Parts: sequence; structure tokens; C-alpha cells
Amino acid sequence: MDISVVILISSFVALLLLNVPIGVAIALSGFFSLLLSLDFVSTTTTMAQRMSAGVDSFALLAIPFFILSGFLMGQGGIAHRLIEFAKIMVGRLPGGLAFVNILSCTLFGAISGSAVAATSAIGGFVIPEMEKDGYSREFSTAVTVTASTTGMLIPPSNILIVYSLASGGVSIAALFLAGYLPGLIVALCLMIASAIYAKMKGYGESSEKQSGQVFKKTFDALPSLFLVILVIGGIVSGYFTPTEAGAIAVLYSFVLSTFVYKEVKFKDLSGVLNKSVCTTAIVMLLIAASSAMSWVLSYENIPQSISQFFLGFSNNPIVVLLMINLLLLLVGTFLDMTPAVLIFTPIFLPIVEALGISPIHFGIIMILNLSIGLCTPPVGSVLFVGCSIGKTSISKIISPLLPLYLAMFIALLIIICVPTLSTWLPGLFSL
Repeated sequence: MDISVVILISSFVALLLLNVPIGVAIALSGFFSLLLSLDFVSTTTTMAQRMSAGVDSFALLAIPFFILSGFLMGQGGIAHRLIEFAKIMVGRLPGGLAFVNILSCTLFGAISGSAVAATSAIGGFVIPEMEKDGYSREFSTAVTVTASTTGMLIPPSNILIVYSLASGGVSIAALFLAGYLPGLIVALCLMIASAIYAKMKGYGESSEKQSGQVFKKTFDALPSLFLVILVIGGIVSGYFTPTEAGAIAVLYSFVLSTFVYKEVKFKDLSGVLNKSVCTTAIVMLLIAASSAMSWVLSYENIPQSISQFFLGFSNNPIVVLLMINLLLLLVGTFLDMTPAVLIFTPIFLPIVEALGISPIHFGIIMILNLSIGLCTPPVGSVLFVGCSIGKTSISKIISPLLPLYLAMFIALLIIICVPTLSTWLPGLFSL
């Protein structure tokens, strides 16, 4: 292994162990590695140029818009209405509140595009309700943590925009459509695992039946659900670009939360904007630093070396995909999703394309794989947020998490082996 690669990896790991913010750790490790090839001034200039180029993309303008829209939705009473809607859909089933949790997280994730937002908004309502109905707090938290990741696949999803950037131009609209069926497959697998676990533990046998408020609760939730139709329908029909769709989502969320549901007051807007700006700054720093590291890796010919290794090992697409997925599962346990996508997409995408695998299909596989990392220690951001919301510890929820992990792995294998699940909808719309 080249000394520059050793420096890059060892410095990155050391900085993480020192609790250096991950964006800074990525930038510094790339800087230290490049110093072996260039002088200090050239290294500094090159890193600054690559970081600047990394965020110099029109498509990335959609991210702050969707982040702001997600915060408006999160504070605008959307979560409560989606939970009530989910109750009338699946609340009557045995273990129904676990299904309500999963369906609510899926719906909210599809609206907000954020797993952390779904965990906070849905978990704050559903976890106490599940506990009142006899579910353990640990199981309730585990369900929320895993189900919230479906929003990474179901659009509008910021990480799909990031993948489009990293892949060199895969259609955002195609990726948005490609995420629907896989996202629903994940939700279905989680429901099956939850039903089996709840049955074994005797959870939810006394679930309250929903009374005759079906029309009212459905009507209350429809304006929220319409956002998905507005955004995706507008993009697919060509009425507006993903960036313009983000701006429209902000306007729609503002009107819905402020004037229709009246949950967000004008005095609350400064706090919502402040949170959105802080989150956007973090995301953009991660994108800038990861883009620079990706360039450093390319400069050191690392993608070519890895490609030769994988293609020399096997020409079977399934075998290669399984090997890549095992590596990504490991990476996902300690690296946040955004930098992982930006760093590893340029490495692995040429390999899978050489084997005839669609870049859209691979993108969905990669996002789902890394979504599992959001739920796993030591760096799983959604796991930590879920434990905070559920007022429990990671050690206590590991046991109920295991069958849900298995469900996500099964969903991943299904999506790997059935490419049509990812490519059918984009093909239907000729994207």
C-alpha cells in the first residue's frame, strides 16, 4: 500500500478518535496525504480549489430548500396528522402501533427527506403511545430508528441529490422515482419483523381500535401528502427542476404550516431558519471536504487499483455487488452517509458499470446500505437521536434492533437481486 494512502487512512482514524468533527477530519486527512506529493502552498491551494469546486453545483441548491421545507414540516404539526392517518390505515392490526410507527416514519421521511427529522418528529409522539399500550420503550425506539431511514430512499431525498452529483450526472428525477419501490420494500420487511417480534413478546394485543373518524383524519393528512405529489409530479412532468421543486416545497410547507395548520407562528420562523442554516452549513462542509478527499484518492490512483482488484476477483455482478456491499456496511458504521457517498461513488461506480449494472440501481443499493449505518454504533446519528428521544441507551435497544437489522439486510438482498425494483419506474417515464 502506498505511503500516502497509509497517511490518509491513519490520520482520518486518528482524528475521529480525537472527536474532531467528521468534515474537518476528512479535509485534514486529505491535506496530510497530499502533502507527500506537493509542497505546502500547492497543497493548500489545491484543497481550497477542490472544496470550492465540490459545492459549485446548481443541483446542490435544492438541498437547503428541502432542509428548510423539512424543518417547517417538522414544526408544523405534520407528524401528528400523519400518525393519525397511519392509525386508521394499520392501527387495527395486531401489533398495530408498531405498524403505525413504521408507516408514519415512511410518510414523514417522504415529506421531509431526513431520517433524523423523522426520528425526532415521529418518535416524540409514537414512542410514548406505544409504551402506554404495553410495548417496551426499547422496542418502540428501535422501530422508530430503523423505520426513519426509509426517507433516505423515498423522495424528496437530499442524499439522492448528493449521489447524482458524485456519479457525474445521473438524473435526479430518475433517482427520485427509483427510490419508491425499494423504500416500500424496506418498510414492508420492517413491518413483518416487527409483527413477529411483537407476537413473540405479546405486544399490542390491547391496541385501541380506531373509531369513525376515518374521513376527518384522512382529510387532515391529505395536504401534507400532497407535497410528495407536487414535488415529484412537477419534476417528472418537466414543469420544474429539482432545485425549483425545493423552492416550491418551501413555499408550500410555509403556507401549510403557518396558514392552514397554524402550528408555526411568525415568531417561530427565526428559529426554523437558524436551524436550517446550521444544518445546511454542516451538509455543505461535508460535501466540500468529501469532494476534496475524493479528488485526492483519484490523484493517488486508488479507484483504479480497487477496480482492478474487484474485477480481477470475479466477473459475476452479484458477487462483486455483495463484496462492495460488505465493504460499505463496514464503512457505514463509522462514516456519515454524505461523505461516504461522495468518496466511494467515484470508486465503485466504474466497477459496477463495467459489469453492466445500472448506475440508478447501484445508487439505490448504496443509499440503502449506508442507511443501515445510520442505525448502527459507533457513529449512527439516527441511533443516537432515537435513544435521546426514547430516553434509553444503545446497549438496551441492541436486542430489539437485531431482528430489524435482519429485515433491512433482507430488503437489501432483495433489491440487489431484483434490479427491476429500482429501474422500472424510471424506465416507465423514460428517464
